[in-house]
Order: sequence, then structure tokens, then C-alpha cells
Amino acid sequence: MKIVRFFLSLAMLLAASAFLIAPASAQATRTWVSGVGNDADPCSRTAPCKTFAGAISKTATAGEINCLDPGGFGTVTITKSITIDCKTTEGGVLASLVNGIIVNTPVGSAVHLRGLDIDGVGNGLDGVRMLGQGQLHIEDCNIERMGGNGVEFLPNGNSELYISNTRIAETGAEGVLIKTTGAVGINAILSRVEITNSASGILIDGTGNTVAMNLTLTNSLVSGNTGNGVVVKSVAAASPVRATITGNTISANAGTGVNANGAAASGNGSAIAFLGGSTIFGNVAGVSNTGSGAVQSFKNNMISGNLTDGTPLTAFPGPGGAPLQ
Repeated sequence: MKIVRFFLSLAMLLAASAFLIAPASAQATRTWVSGVGNDADPCSRTAPCKTFAGAISKTATAGEINCLDPGGFGTVTITKSITIDCKTTEGGVLASLVNGIIVNTPVGSAVHLRGLDIDGVGNGLDGVRMLGQGQLHIEDCNIERMGGNGVEFLPNGNSELYISNTRIAETGAEGVLIKTTGAVGINAILSRVEITNSASGILIDGTGNTVAMNLTLTNSLVSGNTGNGVVVKSVAAASPVRATITGNTISANAGTGVNANGAAASGNGSAIAFLGGSTIFGNVAGVSNTGSGAVQSFKNNMISGNLTDGTPLTAFPGPGGAPLQ
């Protein structure tokens, strides 16, 4: 009987040990990083991690990483739904010679980036690079001094991009590049975004794609870039690219303020920019179309002071074909 009781006690001890060990290895819904943290810690509020890369492995899918205090928290690759929120303090990412944040998520994912300061120190690659699928939200962020693009959105499946209250400056390529190949539908909404002093402002490029891509740009500033302000590009009527551009200031760009670029052989409707309530001033060219591309106006824009304005514009055909003025 003593031997039986011994083995029963041993089994109970092992079972109790398993319950004690399990929570320590589980991922938390909310984790924390700190400038004085340690990635060997559990990333709790009282024992925060040092980097985003250290915290993300300890954060559950659809969980959240918060910044406890100011710090530089390093580059990170995101492969699941996650929120990184540092709106109340400094959430720094230095990205010399590398991408700042890579998003490579599966279908149905949602990634939220809030309050981050991503700095490429002049030689970084892309600030935020999307390669996966799902939703990407960039809110209240600062992205600057990247050698490549500020945001490069290259999803491999139907996806959505949302950027709001964000500054993108001094990038070596596009402030925002939206592009894909194959049958990939994209919906991009940019609101209160400032893109300045970069090689170009925004390019939504449907070349190589076989389905529709849409961009909405509202209440934003695209200014002082050494190339074009906003370009809408497609090569086939079957894969149209549409941009609705309302309430923006597009100024002092050393190229065209707004260009719709459709290949001549693609037929009408491949690339259209709908322009309303916007100021287009001081660019080398105000508005232009290439090939079958078209810029259609709601006739309430201020287009002036460009080396060539490019007006008059075709009125947007409203309900029943009647122009909206």
C-alpha cells in the first residue's frame, strides 16, 4: 500500500507541476515593451520586453503590444493579426539598411500600427512593407528618411490598406506605393496623410493585375516631392484602377500633380482619377492623362499656378449621364 500511495502522490505532484508550468508558456493577449525591458522577461507590465520582435512571440493572435515608456524597439516581422499601439509615448523603430516593419499575414488578418516613429536614417529600405493578405491599418505614425518607399503595399491576396493621421517624408522612392500582380483586389483609403519631400507622392499601379484596384485620398497634403504627386496607372480595361481624390492639397511637386496613366491599347476606363474639392498649385504640370487614362472633375477644384495647368477637365458624368458641376 505504501508503494501505491507513493506512486499516487508522485502522479498528483506531476499533474500539479504541469498546471503551474502551462500558464508561463502561454501567450498573453496584451504585452508590454520598455526602453529598459528585457526580451527574456514575460513582457508583462511589471516585466516588459525590450523589443517588438521579442514581444510578438509572446503575444497571442489578435493581441496587443503597448509601449510602457519611450524607447527604440527595433524592426519586426508580423505574421499574424496584431496591434502595436504606442500613441501615448515614443515608439521608435530605427531601420538602417533594412525594412522597418514587414507584414506577411494570412488571409483574414488585421494589423494595426499606431503611434510609431519609423526612421530609415537615410538608407533604410521600406518603412512598412505589406506582403501578405488582410487589413493593414497605419494610424498616427511618422515614417521618414527611408531609402525605398514609406509604405509599400504589395499583398498576395485581396487586401485593404488604411492610413490616417500619418506623416511620410524624405523617402527615396514613393511615399506610398500600392501595387500587385495577378487576381488581387485592393481597396486603399488614405485620410489626413502628409507626404512631402520624397521622390514621388502616391502611385497606385495596376500593371500586371487582372482585377480592380481602388484608392480614396481625402483631406491630405502631397507636396514638395521631386516627382509626381498622385499617379493612377493601369494597362487593361478589364483591370481598372480608380482613384477618388477629394479635399486635398497637391502642390510644389516637380512632376505632375495628378496623372491618370492608361496604356493606349487598353481602351477607355483603365485608369481614372476623380478629382473634387482639391487645390493643385505650383506643380510642373497640374493634371494630365497618358494614353487612355482620364482625369474627371467635379468642377469644384482650384487648379492654378502650375507651369501647365492641364485644364479644362472633363466633367464627371453624374446620374443619368448629366455632368455634376
